[in-house]
Amino acid sequence: MKNKMLGGFMTVGFWTLLSRILGFARDMMIAAFLGTGPAAQAFIVAFSLPNMFRRFFAEGAFNTAFVPMFTKKHQAGEDAHGFAQDAFSGLAAILIGLSVLAMVLMPWLVWAMAAGFVGDERFDLAVSYGRIAFPYILFISLAALLSGLLNALHRFTAAAAAPVLLNVIFIIALVLGRALEADIGLLLAWMVPVAGVAQFALVWVAAKRAGFALLPRRPVFTPELKRLAIIAAPAALAGGVVQINLLVGRQVASQFEGAIAWLYNADRLYQLPLGVVGIAVGIVLLPELSRRLQAGDGAGGQQAFSRAGEISLALTIPAAVALIVIPMPLVQVLFERGKFGPDDTAATAAAVQIYGLGLPAFLLQKIYQPLFFARADTKTPFYYAAISMLINAGFAIGLAPVIGYLAAAIGTTVASWGMVILLWLGSRNMGDAARFDARFKARIWRILVASLLMGALLLGAQLVLNPMLAAGAWRYLALALLVGIGICGYFGAGQVIGAFRLAEFKSSLRRS
Repeated sequence: MKNKMLGGFMTVGFWTLLSRILGFARDMMIAAFLGTGPAAQAFIVAFSLPNMFRRFFAEGAFNTAFVPMFTKKHQAGEDAHGFAQDAFSGLAAILIGLSVLAMVLMPWLVWAMAAGFVGDERFDLAVSYGRIAFPYILFISLAALLSGLLNALHRFTAAAAAPVLLNVIFIIALVLGRALEADIGLLLAWMVPVAGVAQFALVWVAAKRAGFALLPRRPVFTPELKRLAIIAAPAALAGGVVQINLLVGRQVASQFEGAIAWLYNADRLYQLPLGVVGIAVGIVLLPELSRRLQAGDGAGGQQAFSRAGEISLALTIPAAVALIVIPMPLVQVLFERGKFGPDDTAATAAAVQIYGLGLPAFLLQKIYQPLFFARADTKTPFYYAAISMLINAGFAIGLAPVIGYLAAAIGTTVASWGMVILLWLGSRNMGDAARFDARFKARIWRILVASLLMGALLLGAQLVLNPMLAAGAWRYLALALLVGIGICGYFGAGQVIGAFRLAEFKSSLRRS
């Protein structure tokens, strides 16, 4: 079980890493071509809208209810295909209606997302881009449902590879748009739904090959679909709370010129390790826990929970230390070019450090939440998310007049740690499957020590490499050296002090 789960983890992690790297290339190009100007900020808001609702409907609420129910039916030999078909058709009907409504109400949605845009060109651009981009939600949400189905069947590759298509399409469009002197902001808006169709097509073909060729039909509200809706409703509310947190941050940022782009780029930087590790954990752990708990295998559930926590924190804690210690070189080399200047670099780096402090918390949420979802308990995480929303709003809104746009990052980080504490408290009565085992407890402190040693090494290496980091084309080599030194230092120290065994990572990679 351990090797199978870690193999799935590595498969998802590889494709997610590739997607994040290409996403970085995409964002570097957008920053260079558009800077932090009106078109850049308008596109960020427009692109955020369908993604916000997508997490609300599909990746959040719908899939946390769908995956355990589908897994149970598939293992029991029941009509899993019929259940999946009903869920697919019902979700499609809801999303079509939502898309039409959102396009009509787009000015109000933009106002809700970024009231600071009202009265200047950013508002009109965001409304125009938003109407073009929003249908993306239909295709990407259906793709997310199919991805959940594939993950439950232990078919991870297609679902994990699909996001790569979005970034490839964006990069090609940016290159051609620049060569043809096209309107980059408008071109990007049109590429959003195109990418959604491509991602949907990829996972639909994979699902068909797995025996689940789902096609739209008239929705039928069956008893199973009713139960799915009942389970999903609290998760949808929890997802709504999470999106309110994002709205609060966006609203605070919209009051400060350039801040939406600064926070967006900082978010992209910390999302690299979070996405690679956190997405892999969530995708692999939920089906595994569901199977173990339904089989009454508490020991297997504890092993799945502990190994997911161990390997993910072994990769996330050093990443958090790096974001805190060397944010300036990271932002400077990755983003500072074209219309993205030194002041933008400094502002973005400050936000990166704050997000770095919250990175382990963001990851721990993804480890603890499946404990509830695997038990079809979506209400408890909703209550906790509501409390975290109040924490976020209090810090973000309360501190904004004092420290400006950074209040949004602080609110997000503090609220995330609050959410982790609540999830931990709520899981204490779930038995051994919700407790980290002795191996995890022995290794986590060594992981922390190895990460701190790496941080000290990075500080020294940065001082030595500073001349190269400021020397044009040499800065790329300098950053590569800095990252390489950090990686070698961390894994070397970790191996020596027993934080992990490199052979375990190699074994998992071979099995993936």
